[in-house]
Amino acid sequence: MSREISRRDALRRLSASALVSAGMTGLFAASSHAAEPFTRSQVVPSLKGLPDYSYAGYGFGLADLPTGSGTVIDVTTFGAKGDGKTDDSRAVREALAAAHKTTGKVTLRFPAGRFVLTDILRIERSDFVLEGAGRDEGGTTLYFPRPLRLIDESQTLKELREYIRKENKRQIEKDRNIDYWFSEYSWSEGFIRVGIPGTRYAEYLPEYDTPPDVLTTGMTGSKWARDLTVADALGIKVGQIIQIQWFSDKGRDSGIIKSLYGDTDLPIGQRHYDNPARALVTQTTRVVAVTGNRLSLGDPLLHAVSTGQPARIVRKAFLTEVGIQGLRIEFPDAPAFGHHLEEGYNAIALNEMFDGWVRDVTIHNADSGVLTYDSASLTLTDIATTGDREAHYSVHVGNAHNVLVRDLLVANPVVHPLSVNTQATRAIYSRAVVLRGGLIDQHAGANHENLFDAVKLHIRPRQVDGVWVHDTWAGGGAAYWQPNHGLHNTTWNLEVVVDGGAPWDATVELRGLKQGVGENVIGVHGNRPLRVTYPRAARIEGVNTAYEAALSLYDHQLSKRAHRG
Repeated sequence: MSREISRRDALRRLSASALVSAGMTGLFAASSHAAEPFTRSQVVPSLKGLPDYSYAGYGFGLADLPTGSGTVIDVTTFGAKGDGKTDDSRAVREALAAAHKTTGKVTLRFPAGRFVLTDILRIERSDFVLEGAGRDEGGTTLYFPRPLRLIDESQTLKELREYIRKENKRQIEKDRNIDYWFSEYSWSEGFIRVGIPGTRYAEYLPEYDTPPDVLTTGMTGSKWARDLTVADALGIKVGQIIQIQWFSDKGRDSGIIKSLYGDTDLPIGQRHYDNPARALVTQTTRVVAVTGNRLSLGDPLLHAVSTGQPARIVRKAFLTEVGIQGLRIEFPDAPAFGHHLEEGYNAIALNEMFDGWVRDVTIHNADSGVLTYDSASLTLTDIATTGDREAHYSVHVGNAHNVLVRDLLVANPVVHPLSVNTQATRAIYSRAVVLRGGLIDQHAGANHENLFDAVKLHIRPRQVDGVWVHDTWAGGGAAYWQPNHGLHNTTWNLEVVVDGGAPWDATVELRGLKQGVGENVIGVHGNRPLRVTYPRAARIEGVNTAYEAALSLYDHQLSKRAHRG
């Protein structure tokens, strides 16, 4: 006997890989309409003036993700049942503690089953993999029935809580009778939490600042070059992870601000220069060679280094070779209380990570799927977020460098589905598909040199004064961090699928940010004729064109670099 299956149940039953496959099919077959409203070009647009984005990801983009397991610790040997009824938190805590004490590479393995957990899984060491038996039916589900607000007893977010009160961060919606403090879980913490114990989640209040471990001072280095001359390279070793930090040493007139935004007429928020002791831009990289006082870096410099644009080189601790893979992470069908009022159904938080990964993961009913902070050289691939409760983020990149988000499917409603946030640099969203409420989020806070690459957005435009429009590039953030983004953010081969609203013969206007500087929009096409307006864009070209000779800019640049050796 047949019965109707609700859309929500259907999404729950479909495997994430099937969803990805469905979302990706026909990337450049935007419409079954007889006449495509775009042209297919075999020309590769000029790359002049664009950064080389191909260094994003694990191993600066060229290394394969690891597959070895090392010592395997199975949670069931500590009593975890995975029967969907028993709270397995105690057993998993014991297995996690044993894994942390294991010498060498270790894999904490969850076999097939449904594991009910009411605790945070904290990964606090390198060479650690948390692994399930796959995210599809018959695989591994981690089910978290309670939000972080009820179980997080740590002091990790103490500074953030103080900051929210001090800055009077409140969600105010008078028409809905909402006037509440922001939730500290709106953009922080997760049930699988990677990070070094005792470190700050992020720099919020200056009274918590501590002196950095300064290795040396940068002397000379050209923008987008891989060589950096320093005052003294003594003690810096090949393979060492370092962080290059640029400062607003001259307030509003600092060289780094001009390098960020060029000669813009937009006001620059005071957070860019109100604390000159703090770095405005950071780049975490690895030293690949040392010759005298010249360092060869794993990836190109974000900005020039000179007496007019000073930088220091700092030693910081990072966890390396940490992976999360082969899982379905699920939360209950709890209500959403609104934007910035999230209870903390957050799946994964990655902090102080270098050369790490998340792969083959589905996240259902989360407030936020994956959150990244103070990390670099990560690959987040084959991830799907599903559910009907409105989420804050699907995958979020903030205060991070060289993060590659690849083959992401966003099948749930999300306020910021594809987001580069405060101080994100060279974050790449490649081949992402957003099935509901598609937009590109570029949050205020000195984010720059980020790439949205071969992204596919499903949208429903609205009619304004007789024109069909859609705010395709959106951006939030406080005024003290405006503009919304700096130079060299790029949108490449964007596909827009109009799911309804605009007639077949209507031209849809895709709107960009009035507070964004220097966006490159290269290649935009869809199932309607399109027009792009982006007031301070550097380049807008190839509207109603699919550049098939270079479907993905990231792949194109990576292939060229690999052939160069």
